[in-house]
Amino acid sequence: MRNTLTLIWHYLRAFLLIYACLYAGIALAALLPITIPGSIIGMLILFLLLSLQIMPARWVKPGCHLLIRYMALLFVPVGVGVMQYYDLLSAQFGPIVVSCTVSTVVVLVVVSWSSHLIHGERKVVGQDEVNEK
Repeated sequence: MRNTLTLIWHYLRAFLLIYACLYAGIALAALLPITIPGSIIGMLILFLLLSLQIMPARWVKPGCHLLIRYMALLFVPVGVGVMQYYDLLSAQFGPIVVSCTVSTVVVLVVVSWSSHLIHGERKVVGQDEVNEK
């Protein structure tokens, strides 16, 4: 019985902390003059608390594992909601595909360029020997 109560407390604590960060983000988003979704701000608050080790990761781990395990199920309502706009999506299919393709290529180029800029060229062991021959 004690193990069951401990397990319930761990899940309850995890979800309380996750939701506390979510609602803190929503409240902060309402106060900010710029429009950033409260869920994003809440996620950043949770990240900040975990990365600064203010909140131990073991406190939110049970809730996170449960949410990740059933994450695919959480996308069902979003998919159904998108299907309400099928006519609009089919009418704008070309521009949507072009914008997704162009944005993907731009992201790949910018990430590769910035990675090359940050890491620079590294000397490969034995490369000078091959070039000198």
